[in-house]
Amino acid sequence: MPLKVDIERHDTDILILGSGGAGLFAALHAQQSAPEGTRISIAVKGLLGKCGCTRMVQGGYNVALGHGDSVERHFMDTIIGGKWLPDQDMAWKLCQLAVERVRELENEIGCFFDREPDGSLHHKAFAGQTADRTVHKGDLTGIEIINRLMEQVLSRPIERLEEHRAIGLVPSRDGSAISGVLFIDMRTGTFRFVRAKTVMMGTGGGPTMYKYHTPSGDKTMDGLAMALRLGLPLRDMEMVQFHPTGLLAGEHTRMTGTVLEEGLRGAGGQLLNAHGKRFMFDYDQRGERATRDVVSRGIYAEMRKNNDPAQVGMYISMKHLGPDLVRRKFSGMVKRCADCGFDLAGGLVEVVPTAHYFMGGVIVDPDTRTMIEGLYVAGEDAGGAHGSNRLGGNGVANSTVFGGVAGETMGSDIRRMAALREPDEDILAAEIERAQRPFAKKPGKVQDIRNQLQEMMWEDVGVIRTATGMKRGLGRLETIREELAETGVDSSNLAFNLTWHDWLNVASLTEISEVITKAALSRENSRGAHYREDFPDEGNLDESYFTVAAMKGGDVEVQREQVRFTIVKPGQTVLSEDEPETLVASA
Repeated sequence: MPLKVDIERHDTDILILGSGGAGLFAALHAQQSAPEGTRISIAVKGLLGKCGCTRMVQGGYNVALGHGDSVERHFMDTIIGGKWLPDQDMAWKLCQLAVERVRELENEIGCFFDREPDGSLHHKAFAGQTADRTVHKGDLTGIEIINRLMEQVLSRPIERLEEHRAIGLVPSRDGSAISGVLFIDMRTGTFRFVRAKTVMMGTGGGPTMYKYHTPSGDKTMDGLAMALRLGLPLRDMEMVQFHPTGLLAGEHTRMTGTVLEEGLRGAGGQLLNAHGKRFMFDYDQRGERATRDVVSRGIYAEMRKNNDPAQVGMYISMKHLGPDLVRRKFSGMVKRCADCGFDLAGGLVEVVPTAHYFMGGVIVDPDTRTMIEGLYVAGEDAGGAHGSNRLGGNGVANSTVFGGVAGETMGSDIRRMAALREPDEDILAAEIERAQRPFAKKPGKVQDIRNQLQEMMWEDVGVIRTATGMKRGLGRLETIREELAETGVDSSNLAFNLTWHDWLNVASLTEISEVITKAALSRENSRGAHYREDFPDEGNLDESYFTVAAMKGGDVEVQREQVRFTIVKPGQTVLSEDEPETLVASA
């Protein structure tokens, strides 16, 4: 039976969920822009700066600072890479503010990025871009950014709620605004409700419902699941980005799925099939330097041709570039591969497309506001900036740019918010009841259910999709949901009860898997990361639409909305004043 619980209550002014690039930047910018005396709190599922996806970024940060590059060129690459589905106002803001944010990272936060002999920033090549614009710190860019941001946050009077798992966004009594967030303090198992005038959600996406995935296992779409239950509309939910080159180290290790970053292909890395032959030029004239969606489909297509059960994926080869050069430029990945028994510098490494990033998310305006007063979303939880495909290097830029924007917006908006809002106690109680459901059932094997979900999503809603497969997937998903509902958790000790949190993880993943599948079924064309084998054409660019999913009457419904070409239309370009050559706005 559900346990009788007391709720600990806590108040703050600005509450930030997540401590990745979005969350930490939001905290710093909120402190700068909010009135003196404003209480700022960061809540994180793990430890501050030690969890999340920003820390895992290898490749780098896209910013138009290189010779011959421009914000306009970066913007056009983002729109074309996203197949004309991005929110153009968000995409422009991303490209424009990335310049400001990188200078802030170096001059104020203390990051050190790699430089040329003349002292200028080094820019490396990433796929799908018309200029080398990805600045970096070797292949450990995310660690550099998060470590420096963490130092800044720790030096300021910002409250930290570590090992606090958010399980519910709770509205005010009249439903017009946010009241606060319900947490489980994972250290004790107690429930804590934190009221706040403003809440920023930056929990990250993390498509770990797939068999092969790059994020850590604690990234389980909790934020989007909470937003869905609150009634917020979610856009582009079919758009799951598969990174082409995930390390395939076997089912015995969590290293399987770990990214081998795009800089390898940018530097000249070659993809080889089971016969040792390059194959990407059979799928795209750009070969290995095509966009991530194209390369992922190329690898997946070759995997389907291969009948050797001893080989699952394809191979990446770097040895033709010289082992010493590879070891010097990509030391982090060379070591990571060596730990798994592969020689990246001088041999072959088996790779497979791996679920990496989620382009879909909550609908927000360019200042990160949602349809509910006081609630803001930034980073991977927010949809719109990338459309159907994210360019490599635009992810960490997106998090830090819009994290800073959210902090500034909250700091400004909070000036007109006089008081904390009383919560809807019925919704608060319903979220607690939902979290306690497994305590009423006989304990079972939650990991087995997660494995079933991962197999289903990989097979039925993966790199290449069909209506038949996705309808089958919805049936399998219902079986998984029913099995999870009948699987219990031992409630004798709730402190660090990891099985309980595994159950909650699978619940969130199952909710969002249904949304992904229904949105993918509704899009009967192929755009970017979403490829329908039964509808391979991309459709009319001038009539581009994005999907909008929302919870209606207890069921997920998907509708379509036309893309607003607020800056540039298909066939047009955006030019900078000092850029005489026309950018080719091809599809």
